[in-house]
Amino acid sequence: MIVAFEGWSDAGDAASMAARYLAESWPVRRFATIDPEEFFDFTASRPNIRMVDGGATRSIDWPETLLLAGPIPGAGRDVVILRGVEPQLRWRGFCDSVLGIASAVGAQMILTLGALLADVPHTRPVPVAGAAYEPSLATRFGLEISRYEGETGIVGVLHDACIRAGIPSVGLWASVPHYVHQVTSPKAALALVERTATLVGTRLDPVELRAAGEVYVQQVDERVADDDDAAAYVAQLEEASDRLAAEAPTADFVLPSADSLAAEAERFLRDHGRD
Repeated sequence: MIVAFEGWSDAGDAASMAARYLAESWPVRRFATIDPEEFFDFTASRPNIRMVDGGATRSIDWPETLLLAGPIPGAGRDVVILRGVEPQLRWRGFCDSVLGIASAVGAQMILTLGALLADVPHTRPVPVAGAAYEPSLATRFGLEISRYEGETGIVGVLHDACIRAGIPSVGLWASVPHYVHQVTSPKAALALVERTATLVGTRLDPVELRAAGEVYVQQVDERVADDDDAAAYVAQLEEASDRLAAEAPTADFVLPSADSLAAEAERFLRDHGRD
């Protein structure tokens, strides 16, 4: 089961974009939704009214947690993709619902996708941090055991529920440049898609995301070029990134320390307050 939420864990919309791309690339179809009534504050996530049937009738679109299922081409297994907006209410009950679905379909692992703001340059490959929540998975995929401490979102609560239920789980986090946090990052989404394909044992050629990532770099280049201080800062980040790449040139995943991840999450919270 691959899980991604819009909201706190979706810097640059990278995680939600990656989940949508996977759903469009694989032959999956919708089979269920989680009723939002118990889990959303509709004054915060307001439903939308739209006209249908040529304007003859009105329909209300509620905040949706969508589940799709189907085979993963070339992998010899099926996938469930869960995507939606991070709920505001009753997280433990929400996670119980997710794990109930995972159990019903016989999911052998839960993979969450996330993105965080970090001191990374937009011109270099996107660092992806991989964390496992079980020693055997850490060994299997060459990941670290998560030792993060600090505030968390629905993704962290879901992993805790997986541990309690005995369901193996892995998390992938793409790093998005904090100096363009308001810009959607198809480049980070591309990195998540590629790492996900590697983990589930299939191949993808995300041409559209790659092209969108190139446009993204060009657009950010233009913004940075207009600000000498920003250009100097990006150059410093590029130097640091190149130094890290030289130290670990063959690493499939960039694995920051727990302290580094905690610091990034704390800065994200400081920068965004209660947004």
